[in-house]
Amino acid sequence: MRRWIGFLAHLAIITVLTSFATFKIVFDDVNVPSELRNVEHLIPQVPTALDLERSNEKYHPIFLRKNFVGFKEALAFKESQGDYSTVNTLGYLGKYQFGASTLKLMGVHDVDLFLADPYLQETIFALNVSRNKWILRRDIKRFVGKRINGTEISTSGIIAAAHLAGAGNVKKYLRSYGRQDFSDAYGSSVAHYLKKFGGYDIEVIPAQRNPRI
Repeated sequence: MRRWIGFLAHLAIITVLTSFATFKIVFDDVNVPSELRNVEHLIPQVPTALDLERSNEKYHPIFLRKNFVGFKEALAFKESQGDYSTVNTLGYLGKYQFGASTLKLMGVHDVDLFLADPYLQETIFALNVSRNKWILRRDIKRFVGKRINGTEISTSGIIAAAHLAGAGNVKKYLRSYGRQDFSDAYGSSVAHYLKKFGGYDIEVIPAQRNPRI
């Protein structure tokens, strides 16, 4: 009889403890907002270098719209992956890879200052877009909407190509209807930039003759 009483007593204790644990779990579950129970899906999963290598895709860190901001950030990513401080093997500088001679045209003579100042780099990029729009204004009017080598010509494509190759080489490409192309030391061509950066709305930047800071 004592044995049964001891067994029942142990069983009762286990039952009480189990009930308390169950109550505790339910209590905690009730007081945790449903949107916080699993937050893993709220955290962006940034691909690792190995993921990118396996997928053979480039990870773009931002979502771009087809406006001027989207245009300049897409071009910057192509030029330097958006790095303000970089200098390439040919001496081109900053986020947008400007040459020292182009910087001088717009009033920048200290390349170290230029590399250290993101605001100055953004300002110079906008001024250079304005400058190239002025130089290429007749070609923009004549060729936008036409197709050359399968690519519909747009203002943003023309300006991107001018950033790569200079306005003179873009004129040669357009006026020869694609027969005279230009490629830089890394293999990027006017035709490629016309296609890759076409279709952005960059009308917010007006054409301006000889803009300077």
